[in-house]
Amino acid sequence: MPKKLLIVTTIATTLKAFLLPYARHFREKGWQVDALARDASCLEDLAEARQGFGRFYDVPFSRRPWELRGVRATEKSIRELILHKGYDIVHTHTPVASFVTRHALSALPRSLRPAVVYTAHGFHFFKGGHPLKNFLYRSLERRAGRWTDHLIVINQEDYQAALRHKLIPPESLSLLPGVGLDLLSYSADNFNTEDVRKIRCELGLKPGEFLFLMVAEFNSGKRHKDALSALALTRRKDFHLALAGDGPLKESVRQQAETLNIVSQVQFLGHRSDVPLLMLASCATVLPSEREGLNRSVMESLSLGVPVLGADSRGIRELLTSPERGRLFPTGDAKSLSDAMIAAAEAPSPVRPKPDPQWDIRHLLAEHERIYQSLRKRA
Repeated sequence: MPKKLLIVTTIATTLKAFLLPYARHFREKGWQVDALARDASCLEDLAEARQGFGRFYDVPFSRRPWELRGVRATEKSIRELILHKGYDIVHTHTPVASFVTRHALSALPRSLRPAVVYTAHGFHFFKGGHPLKNFLYRSLERRAGRWTDHLIVINQEDYQAALRHKLIPPESLSLLPGVGLDLLSYSADNFNTEDVRKIRCELGLKPGEFLFLMVAEFNSGKRHKDALSALALTRRKDFHLALAGDGPLKESVRQQAETLNIVSQVQFLGHRSDVPLLMLASCATVLPSEREGLNRSVMESLSLGVPVLGADSRGIRELLTSPERGRLFPTGDAKSLSDAMIAAAEAPSPVRPKPDPQWDIRHLLAEHERIYQSLRKRA
């Protein structure tokens, strides 16, 4: 009988964006790998998704932790699916899906329960967070830890928090650097200077002008407003800021650009499939976020040899560990970011940063194999 793995996320786009390499890897190893998420069936028409996942199951997860409408019916359907299919391991990602799924399985007798792995892509409680919210989210994670066989965290702050608050026994806790990158693909050697030149021409940049790139969803936690304020504070007309991504605050950020009178220097690119080229066309990438899990765009930029100007916050600070990797600035401090932008533009022949080999997807896949094997031996 093939080993059976169910990967669970709140929304289907997480499966597509981050977890397909894992699904493909274990399927090639002979596992049955299925997906459970809101609108997961939308992935059935994508050939690349079918290469990884055998079956796609829809469940009406909400992205809002406080929205509990219909949760009992959802938990019942999850239990019935898992009992019927007989999964060996259920690996959950994203907070809402992970809590609901683990709570659903806690009602099963231990003999019928699969091994449960939870990857926390950044706890909802964090240093500098609202004390009441931190207490509530921490309490939920402590409760759910009782229903978790192995917890994976992706940054040092969360690792220390998991130990300090005893979310799970130390032997059932792993610190892994994100979901992994194919470092063979994220190499500047794979891209030619002519393609980079074309990108700069497309953006209307003149020779000698400096581009700063921010790759992030438009939400309050990413703090696009700090990037725009910093650009205005530089008073440099040869500086340009490109914003790749979409989200609910896009129009308010556009209005801020108008208010600051920097519309001609800010470009809203929407979703892009050529982010590596955009990074290579940039002087540096920028990320002012108040918190991250372990930010993928920072890792991508560093892997391509492009430095990063990042907020001194969780999931960023442990990536910017040396001067050649870039510069940290206090979260919310637009003046410090503006100074960092000027320094990046004026740096003489900077040393190109190099990635950490542990970021490579092959290392992460081997670590997941190790964790799964240990859980199957324990069963």
